[in-house]
Formats: sequence, structure tokens, C-alpha cells
Amino acid sequence: MTKGNKRIAVTGGHGKIGKTMVPYLRQRGCEVFVIDRDAPESLDEPMMVADLTDFGQALDALSSAGKDVYARPERKAFDVVVHLASMPHPRMIPDADEFRLNMMTTFNVFEACRRLGIKDIVWTSSEVGTGVPYDKTDAPYVPVDENYPMRGSNIYSLTKVLGEEMARQFCLNDPELRITCLRLSNVMDPEEYRRFEDWQNDPTQRLWNFWTYVDNRDVAQAIARAIEYDVRGKDEFFITNDETVMRASTEELLDKYFPNVERRKTFHANQVVLSNEKAKRVLGYMPEHRWTTRN
Repeated sequence: MTKGNKRIAVTGGHGKIGKTMVPYLRQRGCEVFVIDRDAPESLDEPMMVADLTDFGQALDALSSAGKDVYARPERKAFDVVVHLASMPHPRMIPDADEFRLNMMTTFNVFEACRRLGIKDIVWTSSEVGTGVPYDKTDAPYVPVDENYPMRGSNIYSLTKVLGEEMARQFCLNDPELRITCLRLSNVMDPEEYRRFEDWQNDPTQRLWNFWTYVDNRDVAQAIARAIEYDVRGKDEFFITNDETVMRASTEELLDKYFPNVERRKTFHANQVVLSNEKAKRVLGYMPEHRWTTRN
């Protein structure tokens, strides 16, 4: 789990994930600096308002050391950068703008870190880079794991595929760098669990990602664990819950909706189809919050 006294920059820290994760890290003794397009939530919040599609602004923001009148730019200002900033869904803006925003933001963060000597990056990517929606792209096998073929079936998912390849290339060119890609799956806050009841009589509403989700509080835990992951190079992990959004058994759902997909294991009860086994084994991630228990 994250040790205190780390100085961490969080891009997009005012978004859905950041609002849960930033307090989580601060409670564990980390010094967190938010970089976001939105104004500070209070005058006491350590942050900078910056447009990360602009490389100069990204470079300036990620070199922010000190506070208030002692604030200044310098290299290696942060121990870790957690890169959350992104469009959260497809087709929120025109495709070309979404491609530009997601790709330029990610490039600018990676390149600014390279120039500033920041060697640890945690990037929240997504399951969508592996062919979502799975019911439209001939899913090859289940459970989905990190060896699954990458496929950008729309502009949003294409930016995740290219972002992961860009991360790999950055790490190939700098053996001291590590970029840990967390493939988050349909992040849910506890108040959103009431929506799950509407899906029980119509599983087709959630075919697109094999009925998978993750609690936002478990995302915060996964990011905290990834911050401490000290293996150089690019690596990737699915961050999911242990269960699906359905009460029906996973075997029953697969039999009905994906009968021709190769099954590489037997699923028990409503066990998740996007495997979090690697994250558990390597990062020590352990999802704690389930919609069925509302904990």
C-alpha cells in the first residue's frame, strides 16, 4: 500500500476517479498536487489549472514544486505522476477532437515526465482497448486477460490502444522509466448501484463489456498499489470487481449470449469475466466493495 511522504501529481484530479482517489492518497500521508482544467475546489487546494493538450502548460504544471509564495518550477518535482485526465466516454465530443484531446494529453504527460526526469507514471487506461463492445468484435476467448488482442473498435478505444503502445515505446527508449497502465472497467460509485436492478431482466444492456464493473473505492486502492509497483518498463493490469453486475450465473449468461466464444475456465456463480488475477498476484490488489452487499 502507498507509503507516505511521496509527492504525487494527479492529472484530472477533479474527475470522477480523482474525487475518490485524491482524498484516499492524502489520508495515507501522500502530498497530492492536482492538475485539472477546473478551478480549485478551495483556495487551500494544492493544484494548478492547466490545459494538458498544450505541451507548455503540461511541462509547467508537472514541474511545480513548493507552495504559495515558495512555489517554483524545477525538474523531478514529483515522485509519481498519476495520469487520469481523459474523455471518460466515446462520442462526448466529435471523434477528431476526442482523438486529439486523449492522444495529445497522454503524449504531453509522458513527454513532460521524460524531460523532467520523472520516472514513475501510473496511467488509468481502460478495458475498451481489448475490443469493446465484445458482442460486436468476435471476442476470441474468456476470461479476458492481459494477453487479449488489442483492438480499437471506435475512436475512444483507439486512443487507449495507441496510448498503451506509446507507453511501451517510451519505456523501450528509457530503461529507467516505468508506465503502469491500469485498465479500469466501468467505474461505479456506490450511489450508482441502484441502476444495477434495472439490468437483471435484460442482460443485453451490459453485453458490451461482459457485465463487468469496478467500485471507485477499489480503483483508489489499485492506484495506491500501482504507485508502489517498482518494476521498470510498461505493464498493464485489468482492475475489476470479482463479480459481474448480474445475479445470474456467468456460465448461464455465456451459454446464452456468447455460446461460440472459447471458454478457458469454468466460472463460479457470477464470477467476473475480465480477469483481475494478474493485479491480485502482482500488485496485491484485492477488491473490497461489491454491489451485492452494498458495503
